[in-house]
Amino acid sequence: MNPPKERADAARNRQAILEAARRLFAEEGAEAATMDRIAAAAGVAKGTLFHRFGSRAGLLYELIADGATGLMEAVRSGPPPLGPGAPAADRLVAYFDAMTCLIADDIELNVAYQALPPHPHREEFHAFWATHISSLLHEVRPDLDAEVVGGLLLAPLGGELVPYLVRAGHKDRLREAVRQLVESVIRQSA
Repeated sequence: MNPPKERADAARNRQAILEAARRLFAEEGAEAATMDRIAAAAGVAKGTLFHRFGSRAGLLYELIADGATGLMEAVRSGPPPLGPGAPAADRLVAYFDAMTCLIADDIELNVAYQALPPHPHREEFHAFWATHISSLLHEVRPDLDAEVVGGLLLAPLGGELVPYLVRAGHKDRLREAVRQLVESVIRQSA
């Protein structure tokens, strides 16, 4: 059964709210991104915001899910190298670059999200990433424990170094270092 279709005005409001929230988090940080400020920036009533998302946590969950599901869709059916059709090694590098950007581009949102209880779909998201990474890693390096190595490659993106580097203006340095790390693992032993 398909969910009911969203009204056009509700869809516009949802998009305006998500864009305003992302912008406020990015420009002014988590503390400044209050529900009042987000509603004003989106041009909607505060009640609309609460009706739609229930709470600030609900809005954060929606923002995180929006980015995660977008990346999942790109992995499933987007153009190569992130999507199907590219060699496994290229897909791994593309995935880690996309995930790094997803986190780094919305670093204040991600930092605020980490202070919340886990997202209701956290296990689903993590299972998808784990399966994607380990299947590609197993294809490239069948000699490795792909599940554990894949998890170890992904884990640092949720750590303290990422916000530190991004806030210090080193997002490109972070992306390059993640690429180097992934490439060092996927290279075949000599």
